[in-house]
Amino acid sequence: MTNYRISVDLADRSYPIIVGSGVRNELAKFLPKEAKRAVIVTQANIPLDLKLNIPNETVLIGNGEQHKTLQTIETISQQFAKFGLTRADVVIGLGGGMVTDIAGFAAASWHRGTAVIHLPTTLVGMVDAAIGGKTGVNLTQGKNLVGAFWQPIAVICDLDALKTLPDCEMRCGLGEVAKYHFLTGDDLLALDLGARIARCAEIKAKIVSADERESGGRAVLNYGHTLAHALERSSNFALAHGEAVAIGMIFAAHVAHSMKRIDDARLAYHYKVVRDSYNLAVTPAKLDHQINRQELIELMRHDKKAVAGLTFVLDGPQGIEVVSGVDENYLHESFDAMQLP
Repeated sequence: MTNYRISVDLADRSYPIIVGSGVRNELAKFLPKEAKRAVIVTQANIPLDLKLNIPNETVLIGNGEQHKTLQTIETISQQFAKFGLTRADVVIGLGGGMVTDIAGFAAASWHRGTAVIHLPTTLVGMVDAAIGGKTGVNLTQGKNLVGAFWQPIAVICDLDALKTLPDCEMRCGLGEVAKYHFLTGDDLLALDLGARIARCAEIKAKIVSADERESGGRAVLNYGHTLAHALERSSNFALAHGEAVAIGMIFAAHVAHSMKRIDDARLAYHYKVVRDSYNLAVTPAKLDHQINRQELIELMRHDKKAVAGLTFVLDGPQGIEVVSGVDENYLHESFDAMQLP
């Protein structure tokens, strides 16, 4: 199977993304030369074993978004201190997007910045979460509201980890893959899995290289995420991230349609891609009885993009872009169109 190498170009902080089968065995070559010890942040039952040539400790964090908190960062930091981790050492995030978010934030905070390497083990992690240096944890008021930009020194995507990934986690990843479909128009499903992951990583790397701290164009990577994050919070994360993103993209398409930014054909195209091509649900049917529109709207007001009223990433004549000051009436029209109570 072909191995792929993609570069995130950030001058002296540039780093590689490696995609392929068995590439975890290349980990040692990316360790900082001065590192004398490593801490692996992971979860129980992660399917990859790592071989390191320096002393190392493993810190397990809980499964589920309820553990993506400042309290978890404190617990990890206490383990760093106990092990004697220094700024010259390295943190390794081994797991899905939640793990790499937490490991990255812990590394960014420890001694005000310690090197981190990510080995994502889910499709979401490989195509999105582990790339780009956005780290963070959740608050009751919203998802990823506390965090830091802290670039890894390498991202190693070993396809072997996906062999045992449950179908629901693969669908979750496809939600993010579909996002790249709309950002580029690429038919990503025409590629084999390794090439598809590498192409998604390449798209994100190019966007991050041009706008590392989301001051402009990088925000388009949040397509579908405004409602998605609100749905995740309101459902207490019963809805997986990628599934929520799929629904969020359909909702964003309806908002754009209500605002006359896209026509009927473009709206139908969103359904064709998300529902028909990627086989993803376009309404959260299993959560209908829990949905509260006003709660979702308030959560969307707290979205980290919202600096000038309700803010969405929307399709339009110029393609996908950030739109601020969206009138709440358009949201209700879109809820109605999707038949959400």
